[in-house]
This record gives sequence, C-alpha cells and structure tokens, in this order.
Amino acid sequence: MSVIYLLISISIIIAIGFFIAFIRAVKTGQYDDDYTPSVRMLFDDELKVENPKPKQITEEKQN
Repeated sequence: MSVIYLLISISIIIAIGFFIAFIRAVKTGQYDDDYTPSVRMLFDDELKVENPKPKQITEEKQN
C-alpha cells in the first residue's frame, strides 16, 4: 500500500512540473503566432497542378 502512495506523490510532482513548464511557455509567448493568421486566407484555395508530361507524350505518339 505504501508503494501506491509513493507513485501517486511522484506523479503529482511530475504533473505540477509539466504544468509549470506550460505556464512558463505561455507567458514567454511561445504559442503566439502573429504571422500565420494574416496569410492563411492567401493559401486556402491552392490549386493542385497535375503533371502534364504524360498526357503530352501520349498525344504525340498518337499523331
């Protein structure tokens, strides 16, 4: 039973450490992204260009 108390206390200490690291990262601005939202609308509707070379080769062979 004492092992369970030890594991619970260690997991709580690790969880508090991760929480402190997350709070520090948020306060230092690691998750701030000012550039992407401003250009996201420019790249929403990108057209996928297919490779036209195989079509040209088959058309040339038919002629």
